[in-house]
Amino acid sequence: MTETTPGWLTTDELDTARSRMPILYVEAVPVRVDDSGEVTSIGLLLRIGSEGNISRTLVSGRVMHHERVRDALLRHLEKDLGPVALPRVPASLQPFTVAEYFPTAGITPFHDPRQHAVSLAYIVPVTGDCRPRQDALDLVWFSPQDAASPAVQNEMPGGQGHLLKQALAHVGHAF
Repeated sequence: MTETTPGWLTTDELDTARSRMPILYVEAVPVRVDDSGEVTSIGLLLRIGSEGNISRTLVSGRVMHHERVRDALLRHLEKDLGPVALPRVPASLQPFTVAEYFPTAGITPFHDPRQHAVSLAYIVPVTGDCRPRQDALDLVWFSPQDAASPAVQNEMPGGQGHLLKQALAHVGHAF
């Protein structure tokens, strides 16, 4: 089947691109905040991986050709959290970090066996009702302490647990 959506590559084209250049991604850590802006909980998606393993992940996905980063971030938040999650994307799209995933493990804490990927990572407060869609089974809200626990961290593939700890530190929760 040929993809007709502008900006998408066919499977073969994507495989070729992945083998030759870094691919740009966005990642989002969905959070709930109290009235003073303090992060009270972190939302993690529950997914079944390609090998049948269950893992916890962040919202993430590719930026399409000719798509603004803001639009890609909103598209992936809606795709993963549902249309009424009501994300509050910051006015300034300064990521809290840039994560570089390599197909070779050990170069950075981030590993993706498919590709070299560069990911702009954001912390995004959501105020609405989150109902996971697409390939996500569930969204579970964790306290910052529980999200940083070894049990949760070990369920996150490819270094996303490390990225989550960076997000927690960025909002003042260093564990």
